[in-house]
Amino acid sequence: MSRAPARKARPARGNAPPIHTRFQAWGVNHAQALVFSLGRLYRNPFGAALTLAVIAIALALPSGLWLALKNLQAASGDWDHGAQLSVFVADSVTDSALAQLAGRIQALEAVERAQPLTREDALAEFRALSGFGEALDLLDHNPLPALVLVTPVPAHQGPAEVQALARQLEALEGVTQAQVDMQWVQRLQALLEMTRRGVVLVAILLGLGVLLVVGNTIRLDILNRRREIEVAKLVGATNGFIRRPFLYGGLWLGLFGGLLALFIVGLALVLLNGPVQQLAALYGSDFRLQGPGFSGALGLLGTAVALGLGGSWIAVGRHLREIEPQ
Repeated sequence: MSRAPARKARPARGNAPPIHTRFQAWGVNHAQALVFSLGRLYRNPFGAALTLAVIAIALALPSGLWLALKNLQAASGDWDHGAQLSVFVADSVTDSALAQLAGRIQALEAVERAQPLTREDALAEFRALSGFGEALDLLDHNPLPALVLVTPVPAHQGPAEVQALARQLEALEGVTQAQVDMQWVQRLQALLEMTRRGVVLVAILLGLGVLLVVGNTIRLDILNRRREIEVAKLVGATNGFIRRPFLYGGLWLGLFGGLLALFIVGLALVLLNGPVQQLAALYGSDFRLQGPGFSGALGLLGTAVALGLGGSWIAVGRHLREIEPQ
């Protein structure tokens, strides 16, 4: 009698826990790892304080340099917008024609302001600023030409744009020369660009320093818990489960280091704001130091957390693979 082929046993359905239970267990596990990593920092206050101080100083230095550059630009009336052209006119141009010429220049799209300066105005200004008033009285005629002081709009403050505007102005009737100190403009922009790149370079180097500090801190923590990790792997713990508290430890280091860096920057602003306001008042200005603002503070905290997670991820990924139960 023929026998029917035996059917292969199938696993019973419904043994796997529902998805909401698994998601709940995943959330509880992450919360436990988050609190556990915070507790390790609390139980080692001295070592954690030293690490946080190094991270905070490394983050506060480029942030302070960036704020210093930002405040210097604001105090100087935005140095990028400092170009001005002196448009000299022929001696035959009358005062009324000079005013009409200034009006035509003012109508140009690249011009923000055109201020006419007659020969008498130029002589009076030179007399007031030079201190050679008595010598000027000996002259039988006014040697200074009339001119129009032209300020380009912010979008045309670059060296190439200012030079193009100078050529356009020289083509106008009655204009003999349009002069601008392009070398000064180029030096100014080169100085600002060099400062910006210096701040970026310092920020990159100190960011790498934060990665090394966090990575070394997590590495020492892994080595101190080597036996505990071996036992956990023996009972079936995955690398992801073991990695989780160390990653959260790097997150806490980055977050607290960023908060401490913000405190250092804020304290520096408070200490410097008073003397800066007194100095500005001597020049008739109400300038005061500007802080990082909400977006700047959020960016600093985000960068700090990213560096903390990055340093811990590198350390855990390298050293956790080397630990296997014997």
